[in-house]
Amino acid sequence: MATCNRSLTGPIWKRAKHVQSSLLSKHMLSDVTTLPAVQLGDFLLQIELDDPSESVQEIARRELRETPEVVKHAIEDLKKLLEDDKDLHVPLHSEAWLIRFLRPCKFYPESAHDLIKRYYSFKVKHQSHYEGLTPSKEQNIFNQNILTVLPTRDQFGRRVLVLELGKKWKHNKCSLDEVFKGCVLFLEGAMLEPETQVCGAVVIFDMDGLSMQQVWQFTPPFAKRIVDWLQESIPLRVKGLYIINQPFIFNMVFQVFKPFLQEKLRSRIIFMGKDRELLYKHISPKCLPDNYGGTLTIPPVTGPQWLELLLLCDREFKAINSYGYKKK
Repeated sequence: MATCNRSLTGPIWKRAKHVQSSLLSKHMLSDVTTLPAVQLGDFLLQIELDDPSESVQEIARRELRETPEVVKHAIEDLKKLLEDDKDLHVPLHSEAWLIRFLRPCKFYPESAHDLIKRYYSFKVKHQSHYEGLTPSKEQNIFNQNILTVLPTRDQFGRRVLVLELGKKWKHNKCSLDEVFKGCVLFLEGAMLEPETQVCGAVVIFDMDGLSMQQVWQFTPPFAKRIVDWLQESIPLRVKGLYIINQPFIFNMVFQVFKPFLQEKLRSRIIFMGKDRELLYKHISPKCLPDNYGGTLTIPPVTGPQWLELLLLCDREFKAINSYGYKKK
């Protein structure tokens, strides 16, 4: 995909096919043979596995301590910690997988080891939601078209996830548990991307038209699961949670989540209402579609189109699911 208005055309499609073999063997845990991509007119929608650009590498050096020497020693030390951890079954052969956990921990191996343990402990605790979790088994959430990712990155290189949980959400046809599993699938996919590992992601919650019946769907157990996932268990830099178009009754929803929030995540939640200028301070209008007052020229990508892409990764998600705590 791209940052803001940089469109992708035929020659880039050819280049993507040319490099896919080496990229796949480096980043994927499965034996997928084709780089997942969907052609939408002149735009190529794909999971980006290329090495970060020089500007993103500079962010990694400045914010994550990412230099060749630090990376080398961190990988060696983390691998040793995991080899000594007899409770975990993990892909030690994959340096790309190790780096996925080292980057959000600024390449401190002990912190990365703790994150890996929390990541898999959360999966064990919520096994009913993770058991056999693949795009092919969770098609409904994407077909509802309330959960999507913008086709381009924002001006800071961040992925932008959009949840429309107001008038577009038919809660009797799609549960919040399905929404959660769709988010997991999206962010597991984002974790594959080196640029996203460095720059992170933001989430737009569009609550336009939220009804009282929908408010009652947000229970304390659900809220705790989501907050625990975001705060403790996800190896991705979540840089902002932007609440837009929320009606007054959204305060009831936030009160359910509030007791579980730690200050770091709480400080990244921004209530924007219909204040587009506030939204633009965080995401450039050049990176937003016209329904949010933006000037993004690439057509919007629907949930079903994202599903088409994610279905190509079904084997990769099965491989991801094969690792974790050993069953006793």
